[in-house]
Amino acid sequence: MQTYNKISEGIYEIPKDAGMKLPARIYATEKLLNAIENGAIQQLKNVASLPGVQKYAIGEADMHWGYGFPIGGVAGMSVDGGVVSPGGVGFDVNCGVRLIKTNMVLSDVKGKLRELLDVLFREIPSGLGSKGKLRLQSGELREAIEQGAKWAVGKGYGAEKDLQCIEEYGCMKQADSAKVSASALQRGMPQFGTLGSGNHFLEIQLVDKIFDAETAKAFGLFEDQIVVMLHTGSRGFGHQVATDYIAVTDRAMQKYGISVPDRQLACAPINSDEGQAYFAAMCCAVNYAFCNRQVMTHWIRESFAKVLGNPWEDLGMGLLYDICHNVAKLEEHEVEGKMKELLVHRKGATRAFPAGRKENPEIYAKTGHPAIIPGSMGTASYICVGTQKGLQETFGSVAHGAGRVMSRTSATRQRRGEEVKKALEEKGEFVRGASAEGLAEEAPEAYKDIDEVALSIELSGIGKKVSRHVPLAVMKG
Repeated sequence: MQTYNKISEGIYEIPKDAGMKLPARIYATEKLLNAIENGAIQQLKNVASLPGVQKYAIGEADMHWGYGFPIGGVAGMSVDGGVVSPGGVGFDVNCGVRLIKTNMVLSDVKGKLRELLDVLFREIPSGLGSKGKLRLQSGELREAIEQGAKWAVGKGYGAEKDLQCIEEYGCMKQADSAKVSASALQRGMPQFGTLGSGNHFLEIQLVDKIFDAETAKAFGLFEDQIVVMLHTGSRGFGHQVATDYIAVTDRAMQKYGISVPDRQLACAPINSDEGQAYFAAMCCAVNYAFCNRQVMTHWIRESFAKVLGNPWEDLGMGLLYDICHNVAKLEEHEVEGKMKELLVHRKGATRAFPAGRKENPEIYAKTGHPAIIPGSMGTASYICVGTQKGLQETFGSVAHGAGRVMSRTSATRQRRGEEVKKALEEKGEFVRGASAEGLAEEAPEAYKDIDEVALSIELSGIGKKVSRHVPLAVMKG
C-alpha cells in the first residue's frame, strides 16, 4: 500500500525511496488519488529514477497506466546530463486538441445538428486504419512534417491567422525528415487528414457555463455558444517514429551505461546522437499532427458552410487554440532558485502557461493561453488557464483529459456499442461512430469523472477553470 504525504489540498507526495532520485507528486483530489492503479504509481516512481530528472516526477489528475511513463505523467529533464525517453512522449506523438469557435448559439443549429454530424462523418475519414482523401507523395509529406501547419495553410487548408492560435505556431522547427524512417513515411502518407480511432473524436459542443468571465471574454467564449472540438494526433506515422526510436534508445542505454527499472523507459542522453535524432523525428510527428488537425479544420468549416448556407468566416469559425499532449519540449524553468533549460516530457498532460511566458502567442500574452481539457463521449469538457503556481510546481502542466479507469476490453464487456449510442441519444446527444465496438470502448463510464479532474486542477492551484462545454453531437473514430 503506497503512503503519501499531503502537501496541501489536491497535492500529494510520494517520498523518495530506494531507486528514486527524488520524490514524486500527484495533483489530484483524494477521490481520484485513491482510484489510481498501483501499476501507474510504480511507473511514476520509476520516472523519478531517470538520469537528470528535476524537482520531482509529476502525476496529473487523469493519471493511469501507460507505456513506461504513466499517462498523465510529466518530467522535466536537465539538458545537461538528462535523458529523453520515447516512452515519456508516447506512441501517438502530439495527440492534441483544438477548439473552433463560432458566433452561433444553440437556436441557430438545433434543427441542423443531425445533418451537420452526417456531413462531417462523410467529409472527414475516421476509424481504425482509415485512409485520407489526400494523396501525398513522400516528398510532399517530408515538406509537411518539416513545415507543420504552415504547409497546410499554404495549400489552402485554412487561414494565415490560424497559425497564431496553435501551440508553437503549428511547427516545431527542430524537425528533420532525414531522421524519420521509410516505414514511418509509408504509414503516414495514406492517413494524412484522418481522425483515426480510439479516444479520438470530433464534437459539436455547447458552452454551458462560464467560470471566469474576464478570461472567457478575452478568449471569445460566452454561454450558449456553439463550438467544435477536435481531438486527434499523428496516427500511424507517430506510432512508427516511437517504435523506431524505442529500439534505438534501448540499444543506446548499453552504449552510455544507463540503467532503468523498466525497459519501457528506454532513453538516451538528450545531447547524444541518438537523443538528438529522436527529438528531430519526434518534432516531425508533432508537425504531422498539427497538419492533420489543420486539414480537418478546413473540412469542418466547409461542412458547416454547406449545411448552414453561410461562409465559415461569417459563422465566426476562428480558432481558440490548438494544444499538444504527448510531447517533449525544450523550455526554461526555475529549479532551486535558478532558471534552467529542461526537456519537459508531457505524456497525457498539456501545457498551461500563464501570462508572461515567451511561448504564449501574442493574442494570449495578457491572459496565458487556453488549456483544453476534453472529456469523454457523453461528458463535459473544460477550458482552463494556467497559474504561476502551476508554472513553478508542474512546469506549467495540467491534465489532458479524463483518463481511463477501464481498459478497452473491459469496456466492451460492459455494454455493446449500440446500447451506448442509444443511451446517449436518449439524452439528446447525436452520435456517429466508425464501429459499434469503438463506441463500446469509449463509453463514458470507461473514463474518470471529468468534473473531478477539473476540480483537481483548481483545488491544487495549478490552473483555473474558464468554461465548461457539453456535447451536442459527437463523431467517434
